[in-house]
Amino acid sequence: MEAIYIPRLLKLPERKEEITIQESIAGLNTLTPIRGLMVIKHGGNYLEVVAKAETIVTLVCDRCLNHYNHRISINTSELIWLEAKQSEDFPQEREVAVEDLSETLSPDGYFEPETWLYEQLSLAMPLRQLCGKTCQGTEITPAVVNSSIDSRWASLANLKNQLSSNNE
Repeated sequence: MEAIYIPRLLKLPERKEEITIQESIAGLNTLTPIRGLMVIKHGGNYLEVVAKAETIVTLVCDRCLNHYNHRISINTSELIWLEAKQSEDFPQEREVAVEDLSETLSPDGYFEPETWLYEQLSLAMPLRQLCGKTCQGTEITPAVVNSSIDSRWASLANLKNQLSSNNE
């Protein structure tokens, strides 16, 4: 997916662009290509991004460490505010109001639909990756205690025996 030049959206009919998604994204290991639709609409001082997509990923179960396939689907939207770049000379610690916690882009910049889609799919990944509700985990087998001494440690074992017999 190519980056979208934001001012170009103003010249399109209804000031929006529809992207049919039928591809894989770098950095996101999927079993099937991502399929779906993304609509980016210019709203004057914001972009409205709406996406519906799905794919299948192979995950590793946190309990039993087996691989399993998991379907990820998103049906989401986000408003991204368009405002000129502000100076970044902020103190290291400062109070930030909740209404200031929003993503912004330059009105003359680019929107990266692939990056946005990657972020949305990553957020849709399950936090606890379990292959099933009845997963018991790996079987714990007691370690076999080997009483034979490694020949490399034989001298140390002899020294330990001598010290313990001297202390008695």
